[in-house]
Amino acid sequence: MVAANNRVFQFMGEDGGVATEPAAAVRPSVPRPPAEADLLDAYSGAVVGAAKRVSPAVVNIEVRHRAGQGQANGGPRGRAPAGGSGSGFIFTPDGFVLTNSHVVHGADEIEVTLSDGRGFPARLAGDDPDTDLAVLDIDAPNLVSADFGDSDRIQVGQLAVAIGNPYGFQYTVTAGVVSNLARSFRSRTGRLIDNIIQTDAALNPGNSGGPLVNARGEVIGVNTAVIAGAQGICFAIPSATAQFVAARLIRDGRIRRSYIGVAGQDVPLHRRVVRFYNLPAESGVMVVGLEPDSPAARAGLQEGDVIVQAHEKPIRHIDDLHRLMTEERVGVPLTLTVIRRTEKLSVDVVPAEQKRD
Repeated sequence: MVAANNRVFQFMGEDGGVATEPAAAVRPSVPRPPAEADLLDAYSGAVVGAAKRVSPAVVNIEVRHRAGQGQANGGPRGRAPAGGSGSGFIFTPDGFVLTNSHVVHGADEIEVTLSDGRGFPARLAGDDPDTDLAVLDIDAPNLVSADFGDSDRIQVGQLAVAIGNPYGFQYTVTAGVVSNLARSFRSRTGRLIDNIIQTDAALNPGNSGGPLVNARGEVIGVNTAVIAGAQGICFAIPSATAQFVAARLIRDGRIRRSYIGVAGQDVPLHRRVVRFYNLPAESGVMVVGLEPDSPAARAGLQEGDVIVQAHEKPIRHIDDLHRLMTEERVGVPLTLTVIRRTEKLSVDVVPAEQKRD
C-alpha cells in the first residue's frame, strides 16, 4: 500500500504480493467501440457518394394538359388546364430522359428542369403504359447521365438510395434497403409487371420516375409506386426491364406486343373435369367477351370457353395469358386448349400486333 498525494492505491502483483502503480495504470480509459462509428461512417459515405454521383442526372418534370374546347351554343365549358409533376433521370449524354408513363401520358406540354436550374421543353420519344415507362428527349448541351447497374445481381438487404422531387421538394434523397425481389405489380392498364423491386427507401408523390440506385451510384430501378396507407412499402421497375423498354421506345416509339382479342375472367374448374382430362391446374380463364374480327374470333373461340393451356403450358390466370403475348408471338400460331361445356378442344389462334391509341 502506498500513499501518493493523500490517495492510497493497492492491487495484487503476479506473485500475489502487494505492489504499487500510478493511478493512471489502475484506471485505464475505456475507448468507445470503433465498430459502431465505422459502420455509421461507411453507411453515410455510401449514401453521400451515391447521391453525388446521380443527383446531377436527376430532373424535375412538369406536365400540362391544355383546356378542353367549350361547346358552341352555350354548351358546357371544357376542362380547366391541368398540370402535374414528377421525376426522371438522364441516361444518355445526348438528352434522353427516362421516367414513368403515368407522369407524362397524354400531356400536351412537357418541361424538364435540370439540377443546375436550366429548363428545356421535352418531346415524348416513346411511352409504354404496360410497364409504366416513358422516354423523353431534350435538346440540351453538357449533360451528365446516370449509369445503369445490373438489377439481376442485386440482393435483398443491400443499400438502396432514391432521388427525386416529392411534393415539389427538388432533389430529395432517401435511403433504405432492397426489401424484396420478384414482386409483381399491376400497371394502370391492368397488365401485370413482373420482377418488381420492393424497397423501404421513402417515396412520395413526385418521386415517380426517379432513380433507385445502389451504393456505387448505379441505377438499379425506376421508382414507380407506393402502397397507399402503408409505411416503407415502395416499388421500382428493375433496370433490366427499363433498359430493354427504353431501347425499344427510342427505336420504335412503342413496345410491340401481341394480342388475341379476348376479355377473360379467372374461374375455378370442376374437380371432375380436372380429373377426367388430367389437367395440370384447377383454374383457367373463361372468355367473357370477344373483340369483333379479332384473332380469337376468327379462330372460333366462343364466349364461355375456358382456356386451360397454351402450347401445353398451364393457363391458371389471365396474367399467364398476358405473359405469352410478347412481340415474338405476332403472327406465330398459338395452340390453345379450351374446355367448352364438358368438351376439351384445341384451337389454333394467330396473335396479331396490339394496337394502342
